[in-house]
Amino acid sequence: MEKIRQLVSAVIAGMLIGIGGTVFLSVENPILGSFLFAIGLYSIICFQLQLFTGKIGYLIFQRPVYFIELGITWIGNLIGTYLLAWMVQHTRLYMPISQRVAGIAAVKLGDNFMSIFLLAILCGMLMFIAIDAYRNIEGSTMKALAIFIPVMVFILSGFEHVIANMFYFSLSKAWDEHCFLAILVMTLGNSVGGLILPVYMKLFRLR
Repeated sequence: MEKIRQLVSAVIAGMLIGIGGTVFLSVENPILGSFLFAIGLYSIICFQLQLFTGKIGYLIFQRPVYFIELGITWIGNLIGTYLLAWMVQHTRLYMPISQRVAGIAAVKLGDNFMSIFLLAILCGMLMFIAIDAYRNIEGSTMKALAIFIPVMVFILSGFEHVIANMFYFSLSKAWDEHCFLAILVMTLGNSVGGLILPVYMKLFRLR
């Protein structure tokens, strides 16, 4: 039953990231869009849902069974983003954003895997900062800033977030073998980036 709960939680988390992606695509101002995108992560944290990029950083503090939870989370996030993309495709919202998301997907999939991997590492670092700062900072305003600022930075910088890209690729109907390989590279990059600060903290016994 617990694994089913984890899967359902991950599906909902994927849908919330998709909602954030939808609003980002729907507004012209990139700064406003990046700010509104963060509602997805904010909601995920508030409801303690399963997001792969929010959990990977804590791998080194967990038992080996945590790998199973991460796998369930990744699959659930993929299902959730695909489901949200399907829903948007069947509404009036899709046509106005279809060309923009197709362009975003084309840029990402036209990049080489080394570039994708490095950009994903940087995003992974910011995601861990957002999650961990929210957990440890006192005060509701500072907690919100801890989430929204790192998210805005990774979006405006063009860093690669694997779950967001699952949504963009699903919405743009870009899935193929190359796309799936790119997602795996992003997953690895986000994982490496998400572990940099935790490994540093554990190595020097800061936590």
